[in-house]
Amino acid sequence: MSHPVDVHVGKRVRHRRWMVGMTQQQLAEKVGIRFQQIQKYETGMNRISASRLWDIADALGVPVSFFFEGLRDEPEEASEPDMFSDKEALELVRSYYAIPEHQRRRLFDLARVLSDAA
Repeated sequence: MSHPVDVHVGKRVRHRRWMVGMTQQQLAEKVGIRFQQIQKYETGMNRISASRLWDIADALGVPVSFFFEGLRDEPEEASEPDMFSDKEALELVRSYYAIPEHQRRRLFDLARVLSDAA
């Protein structure tokens, strides 16, 4: 059975890889491993060593600490619903950040008004 921390870190790898538009194969090539290993990391099936996590962070352009963000002290609490497991939510966030900043701010304000009205 996978440890909740390994699952959390794997999800963060998958989310970041998806956000930057990188395939498992591309990430694997940058890190020097096979894409099947990336699959196992992303599901939490295999634990990522510190040196490998360092290489993955470098390839994805984030600090190592990124993969632990949102992790609670109590492993049982780490199983809360994850909105980024929904591909539509990920696509929305990715599209949102592709919009120029001044337009993005206006869109954000509109979304806030709409959500307050709902």
